[in-house]
Amino acid sequence: MTKFNSFHGTVTMITDLMGQNGKEDGCKKLISVENGMGTIVNFLITPTTYFVDHVLVAVGDRVTGYYDGNAPALLIYPPQYQALVMVKKSPYQNVKVDYFNSQLESSDGRLRLNVSPYTQILLTNGQLFTRNLANRDLIVIYGTSTKSIPAQTTPYRIIVLC
Repeated sequence: MTKFNSFHGTVTMITDLMGQNGKEDGCKKLISVENGMGTIVNFLITPTTYFVDHVLVAVGDRVTGYYDGNAPALLIYPPQYQALVMVKKSPYQNVKVDYFNSQLESSDGRLRLNVSPYTQILLTNGQLFTRNLANRDLIVIYGTSTKSIPAQTTPYRIIVLC
């Protein structure tokens, strides 16, 4: 179970990181994100970072970066985290990245899933996931939700983070 923390803001800079050998050059990037109140976070982007909808992110885009809150972090300013999932803000969808328990309720108790036969359930590589969703780390893409606690939604798509 991963403890997903997030940071929201506007992309201010994207830079390539140089590898120790020529093969890695250009494979890692550093994306700087500023939240509008002066706080900056640098996200380390690797080939394993999952971009929801496989979008291309550019300077000026509003994004949310998710990282492992239990992973060790360098004590530098601005803070730097390895991004696990990046989401480009869209007015047409909501995204929740979290651990969902046996009742398909998020670890923070704010969202419960009602999976329908029309919900796409995929792996990060785009292949169908056919097992039980309970007790897994999930990326949930949904539209509207109830105003109850926890809010309930029928997701458009679920990506399983194996």
